[in-house]
Amino acid sequence: MVFGDAIENLDIGGPAMLRSAAKNHERVTVVVDPEDYAAVIAELKAGGGALSAQRRLGLARKVYAHTSAYDAAIAAYLSSIDEAAALAPESSPTRRAYPDTVGVQWHKLYDLRYGENPHPSAAFYADSRTPLGGWPASRPTIARGEVLGGKQLSYNNILDLDAALGLALELRDCAAVVVKHNNPCGVALGATPAAAYERARAADPVSAFGGIVAVNRPVDGALAALLAETFLECVVAPEYSDEARTTLAAKKNLRLVRAVGDWTPRTGDAVAVVRSVAGGALVQSADTGLVDVRTAKVATRRAPTDAEREDLAFAWTVAKHVKSNAIVFARGGVTLAIGAGQMRRVDSVTICELKAGAALAGSAVASDAVFPFRDGVDVLARAGATAVAQPGGSVRDEEVIAAADEHGLAMVFTGMRHFRH
Repeated sequence: MVFGDAIENLDIGGPAMLRSAAKNHERVTVVVDPEDYAAVIAELKAGGGALSAQRRLGLARKVYAHTSAYDAAIAAYLSSIDEAAALAPESSPTRRAYPDTVGVQWHKLYDLRYGENPHPSAAFYADSRTPLGGWPASRPTIARGEVLGGKQLSYNNILDLDAALGLALELRDCAAVVVKHNNPCGVALGATPAAAYERARAADPVSAFGGIVAVNRPVDGALAALLAETFLECVVAPEYSDEARTTLAAKKNLRLVRAVGDWTPRTGDAVAVVRSVAGGALVQSADTGLVDVRTAKVATRRAPTDAEREDLAFAWTVAKHVKSNAIVFARGGVTLAIGAGQMRRVDSVTICELKAGAALAGSAVASDAVFPFRDGVDVLARAGATAVAQPGGSVRDEEVIAAADEHGLAMVFTGMRHFRH
């Protein structure tokens, strides 16, 4: 947009009139949200043309939220262009991704029973489509999800549901994801949703107990019967059949979340992610990048077979959603073991070996970041892996490649890291 046109489009009178009306809400009713029309009309009819004081106050609150978001959008725009643009009104200035001033606004969905632990209080808020960004309206999110059954979501439920949904959205084939404590513990592809979930649960049945499940296909009766076999906290899916809802209704504490929208995997959404720290916030673009491991650069003497490439691609997608240092063993479209959140990468590999043992024979491994030393490669080879995908770029790449060649491993470099802190 031409800078001069942008300035001319700044509304002065509208926000001023809205604010003045809201200030006088005891005598004036002001409506800024079309979703309030029906309720206001109904109350006017029922009250003989009058609205309650509570209604007028609620509408006034919305005015100030609305106008403050508008002012935040203007501030973000003006602070995202250089000063030279203001001296050339006919220019079409480019905008910096990160403006000097950011106004982030959320509206409260509901209070939570408690926070991450029982003693802090908490509430759940939804992104109000701030000028900084926000997921496209077509992208399924937990904030826009509909809870169909079970008690209210908890703080930890929401975090785990978000993690499970994020991974499920990146898998094109029919897939199921089981998450525990913000990490996937079992992920699998299957011919049907029931088959995918059965494989994902079997990948780590102990961890699956009390977990969160996401499936990227509608939940049918067959899947519902399997879900009912294990104690689960929540399930998120695009839809549930009537038979599934009837079956799962017997699980009184199981929360069913319908996340409507386009479940097609997508990359490149210009979305800003805000994360708070004490006294400030970190803002970054969402990690929507995903390398096609099937065409990644081969670093070792042996190239992966077609089957290994498929396993590497699957493991790499899962590893992106595991807390660093992340290691994922997979074979045939199912995870065999996942190592997460360790301070040393070799420890993540060792945990996988301890958990799965002989089941890791013939598997493929994905590492979210480089192997800083050869020890991790030595352990995964000992565990039975035959191929590995990692970003590459370490000062010890030659040492790591040599270790892979010694073990007859195929190794590919993706050129992209996926740390998840």
